[in-house]
Amino acid sequence: QPQLVESGGDSVQPGGSLRLSCGISGFTPDYYAIGWFRQAPGKDREWVSCIGNGDSTSYADSVKGRFAISRNSAKNRVFLQMNSLKPEDTGTYFCARAPYLYCSMYQSGYDYWGQGTKVTVSA
Repeated sequence: QPQLVESGGDSVQPGGSLRLSCGISGFTPDYYAIGWFRQAPGKDREWVSCIGNGDSTSYADSVKGRFAISRNSAKNRVFLQMNSLKPEDTGTYFCARAPYLYCSMYQSGYDYWGQGTKVTVSA
């Protein structure tokens, strides 16, 4: 059974950095796209980033240039490096698996999800 477990969430000040980790088991990460989503309190879940075929990466405009997604297949992990954090980055961050190697910006494009890790950016 595929499983994804997020970790690394914390409370940081604006301008700070965090690295989120998505631990993967039950499938080989090389054969699937992995995406990150986030959900702020009272708001809809939104797509943040994805790593797919050939380790191609894509980002939401709101995080482009500040966040970086990467994959360490030997360790069955996908990371989201988040720099220059802003209060609007606050939320619960989820990693998810797409049933193929191509990224999607839509929740319907993913079939397995983690439980989330909380990020708070506040002074």
